[in-house]
Order: sequence, then C-alpha cells, then structure tokens
Amino acid sequence: MRKFGVRDQIGYLFGDMAGSFVNLYVDAFFLTFCTYVLGVSPYFMASLFLGSRLWDAVNDPIIGSFPDRWQIGKSGDKFKPYIKIAMFPLALSVILAFYDVSAWSSTAKHIWIVAAYIFYGMSYTGTSMPYGSLVAVITDNPVERTKLSRARSFGGLIVGAGFLSIVPQLVFNKAGEVVPVNFFYIAVAFAALSLISYTVTLKLTTERIRQPKIADEKFDYGKVLRSVLKNRPLIGVMVATVGSLLYITGNSQLGAYIYKEYYQAPQVLTFVTLSMIPMMLIAFPIIPKLSGKYGKRKLILVSTAVNFVFALFLLLVPIKNVYLFLLLYTLANAGQTVFMMIIWALVTDTLDYHEYITGERSDGSLFSIYTFSRKIGSTLASTLASVMLGMVGFVSGAAVQAPAVAENIRTLTTAVPVITTILQLIGIGLIFNLSKERMDEIQAELKEKRLLKAN
Repeated sequence: MRKFGVRDQIGYLFGDMAGSFVNLYVDAFFLTFCTYVLGVSPYFMASLFLGSRLWDAVNDPIIGSFPDRWQIGKSGDKFKPYIKIAMFPLALSVILAFYDVSAWSSTAKHIWIVAAYIFYGMSYTGTSMPYGSLVAVITDNPVERTKLSRARSFGGLIVGAGFLSIVPQLVFNKAGEVVPVNFFYIAVAFAALSLISYTVTLKLTTERIRQPKIADEKFDYGKVLRSVLKNRPLIGVMVATVGSLLYITGNSQLGAYIYKEYYQAPQVLTFVTLSMIPMMLIAFPIIPKLSGKYGKRKLILVSTAVNFVFALFLLLVPIKNVYLFLLLYTLANAGQTVFMMIIWALVTDTLDYHEYITGERSDGSLFSIYTFSRKIGSTLASTLASVMLGMVGFVSGAAVQAPAVAENIRTLTTAVPVITTILQLIGIGLIFNLSKERMDEIQAELKEKRLLKAN
C-alpha cells in the first residue's frame, strides 16, 4: 500500500474545497439572497435555520452512522464510497438554493426556500460526515494528521479567499445594488467545481487504517452515544467548535450588512476574504512544527486569546475608516486561522481516545456527533443573525435603511467574535484535557493493541 505523502494531503485539501464551494457560498450569501432578492423576512429565515437544524438533529446521527453499519462497494474502503454517492445531490442543492423564485406567489416562494435549504442540509451531511471521518483512516500518525488538518483548512481558504472573494463583485453592482441572476450563475459554477474537487479527493487519498469486522457483530449506536458522555475531550472540542462556527458563520452572514450599511462599501467584502491569505501562508509551514513541539491545545489557547483581545477592541472602539477596520479585523482573525488548521487533528485525537477507553472504533458515528456541534454553531449564528437583524430595525427589500440601523449592525457584528472566542477558550482550556504527553502515551498503547489484534 502506498505510503502517506503529499498526494494524500492534496487529495484531502480538494475534499474541503469541494464541500466549501457549496457550504461557504450558502452560509455567506443565502441569507443575503433571500432578504435582498426574494424579499423574505429575516424572522422567517431565522425560523428556517432553526427548524432545519432540528431536523438535522434527527438525520445527522443516522446518516453519519451508515459507514459504521454498512460497507458498500468492492474496494474495501469505508468512507470514500459514501462520498462518491452524496456529492451529486450536494451539487444540485446549491443550484436549487439560489434559483430566483421572486416572481412566484408568497406561499410557493416560502415553500421552495424551505425545501431547497433542507435538501442542501441533508446533502451536505451526506458528504461532510464521511469526508471528515476519512482523516482517521488515512493515517494514525499525529504529525501526519496535523498535516491533513492543515490541508483541510487551506482548502477552505482557497475557496473562501480565492473564489468567494469574487462573489461580492458579481452580486453587487457599482451602486451597491444586488444583481439577482448572478447568484444563480455562481451557484452553477460552484456546483461543477464541487464535483470536480470531490473526484480529485477520491482519486488521490488512500484509506490505510482498516478495522476487520467481527462475524455476527451488530452495530450498537446507543452504546456509541453513551460513550460520548465519557469522552471529555470530545465534549470540549464540541463546545469550542460551537464557538468557532458562531464566529465564522456569524461574521460571514453579517459581513455583507456591515460593509453595505455601515461603511457603504459592499465591494470591500472581496478584500475581507483575500486578507485571509497572508495569515494562512504564514501559518501553513509552521503549524505542524509548532504543534509537534508545544502541542495542539496550547497553540489554540494562545491564538484564541489574542483573537479575543483584538475582537474586544473592535467592539469597544468604533472604527470609521473601512480599511483600518479591515486591517484590525484581519489581525483578529489570525486566531481563527490557527484554530481551523488544528481543530480537525484534535477531533481525530478524540476518536482515538474513544478507541482507548472502549476498545472500539466508531469513527463515522462519532464524527457525525461532533459535526452536529458544528451545525449547532452555524444554526445559532444564522438564527441569531437573522433575528437580531430584525430587532435592530433592518427591513428586507427596503432601498434605504434607517440611520440608526447601521450603528446597530456595527455593534452586533463586532460583539459576535468577543462572545464566541470566550466559548472556544472554555472548550479547549477548561474541558478538553488531553495534553501532548498524554496523547503520545495513548497512541503508543493503541499501536500495541492493534498489533495484538492483527496477530
């Protein structure tokens, strides 16, 4: 079997690109599309985001457990066959989400929005669960897993900074008005790019860690759920991830509003995403080395603390110049850059910890439980962003907003990072309890147990 190398990292990077073409676009612009183009109330959107995630609470664990329950295909791979199936409905979902139904009746329009968004959510679950679990079977080496986590974060950056940065230039004209049809054209392009990227992932990655099935063994999902209560590191990562997704999704959804209403410069959104590139380029070569020397947990704690300080300053001190605000915002986001590059390696550590305390691997099921925490974060962000927009006086479809609305949006947007970085510090600093030294001991013991089972 081919050894782990650059090929796997590139393949895994493309997998995050594939999901990000759909997920980041929907997260950042679906609310904008529905309020500005379709004229839908932000309160309705809040209800949609909340209701769809309640449905996810039912289907996420079910879909996530499929690879643990059933092995499909003839390759012997556990997760890649599921990606191969689910990538097609995901590509279709983004096209449906940005189809312009503004000419339809109010009832038909609202039904379409609900159906399209729920279909997107289930399709994304179908690809994100096996893709996220894939890291656990590509390698069991901690440093190599950090490299995969780094590659995943870089994949999101390529889409977020390279492709998504172009979107504001296309969906807003020079007068700051929306161009409805361009939302759909972008969706079609991103759907095609998503399919191409997933194909690259399937081609370049290799599943190396395989757990033989025991004859007549039945999968017990209830047992897996009960084991989560004993997995303190996983609970800590989930709490921190809720904070991270509140940060990322909240900022991406409110970004269009603060730059359009407060700064009267919606095109600056392009530079917001492009500004992430220098941070990622600096962090990319050094994160695995620092992680190997100091540990992933310490790196996240330090970077998130710095993030909190900058975020608090932006909340307390109004910045009138849009480019100065952009600079300080970029510096604040450095903490999230480190978090995103490392968190997936921490998740994999918690999966190994589960094997350590139970003697069993249930990567797909556990990852679905973890991923649900990501959806909780994005749901809370989407729901609260929509509700708060209504509460601060934003009126959907209005040509001009009331003067006080702009200042309220500024306060709302800058308060989000302060609250969310506190959640991240609690999750990783107070709940997550696996030090670098302890994780090294666990990895060594697991290798011995696996060798005994193999023999």
